[in-house]
Amino acid sequence: MRIIVIAGLLIIVLSLASALIYLVKDKGGSDRTVKALTWRIGLSLGLFLLLMVGAYTGLITPGRL
Repeated sequence: MRIIVIAGLLIIVLSLASALIYLVKDKGGSDRTVKALTWRIGLSLGLFLLLMVGAYTGLITPGRL
């Protein structure tokens, strides 16, 4: 479960970085930045739901390293 969460966080950061690159490269001329940020929000919500389900089912125990 820990590997899945770390991979999800890395994908979210990469999506945020791509949005920054699109913002600088396109100078607001296209909607690629909005699409990349929309993906980031969706991935963040998915990861949050995964963590909530993991905590509810006992796969993740809060406070355990």
